[in-house]
Amino acid sequence: MHIQTHIMAGWCSANLLPGLNKRERLFAMIAAVVPDVDGLSILGGRDAYWNWHHRAGHNLGFCIVACLVLAVFSSSKVKSFLLYVAQFHLHLLMDVLGSGPGWGIYYFWPFSGRYLDNSNVSWEFYSWQNITIAATLFVGVLGIVFWKGRTPLEAIMPRLDRQLVGWITRRVAA
Repeated sequence: MHIQTHIMAGWCSANLLPGLNKRERLFAMIAAVVPDVDGLSILGGRDAYWNWHHRAGHNLGFCIVACLVLAVFSSSKVKSFLLYVAQFHLHLLMDVLGSGPGWGIYYFWPFSGRYLDNSNVSWEFYSWQNITIAATLFVGVLGIVFWKGRTPLEAIMPRLDRQLVGWITRRVAA
């Protein structure tokens, strides 16, 4: 699935939970996209990408380490850790379904070379399903702009966040 879709899924789902602060919503967004850090293997060429993507970052060990690091910097450590683990697994689920056949998940790597084969459940990467999910999440982002008065930029660019909320709400009101 597309990185932007993972980001929107992480932020939208985090906004459904009460009591999270800006940082925790940002970290939920990061947890929802961090498995794709293994996509940087493309810098080593196509073969490196094919060998490492869905392997190095898409596994339980990486999940635990990444989510623990994020939880350390969160207010409610245990609750946040569980949220980040859920976001990480949302990413994996979205990838199993939306990355295209043949892009299984090496969940227990490096301890096991076995992988979850998605050939029977996956649709193509550039498919109407992925486009529909992304469009639905984008509508969700816009809904949160009106409902909660914030954008995914709230923690990293608060001034731009306020400007965007104002601009979007004025446009709709006009």
